[in-house]
Amino acid sequence: MAGERDLKALLRDMKPEMQEGVFVFCTIAPGQEIPAAINPLLMFREQEGTTLVMRREQAERAGLSSQFASRLITLTIHSSLNAVGFLAAITARLAEAGISVNAVSAFYHDHLFVPDQRATEALRILNSMSAPEPRTSAR
Repeated sequence: MAGERDLKALLRDMKPEMQEGVFVFCTIAPGQEIPAAINPLLMFREQEGTTLVMRREQAERAGLSSQFASRLITLTIHSSLNAVGFLAAITARLAEAGISVNAVSAFYHDHLFVPDQRATEALRILNSMSAPEPRTSAR
């Protein structure tokens, strides 16, 4: 099944859902093994080190320093990896409200990490973006 590519449909049907828990971003040095007790939600290797995104309590138990306490909002529509403008429209709207966002596109969905203290506001904004336009009645 191919993902949605139409921007209007993506925005209309994105159905954002806030996931449980607070997530943090951690890094380990290049070549350093990921501790066996860690099961990160996301891992990305960069030249400077490996980024791990995981629940805050997991990072604390592993003794890892972390940044960006965030909530995860999943846009539940199956978006195409070739969709144009979807994340641009969303991140621009959140930026207007002064809300930072770290977006991740996976095979089926787009995921937004937003600051923990602004997550409810971000979810409200996203829901308002997908609300149907009010119909005006002809007189």
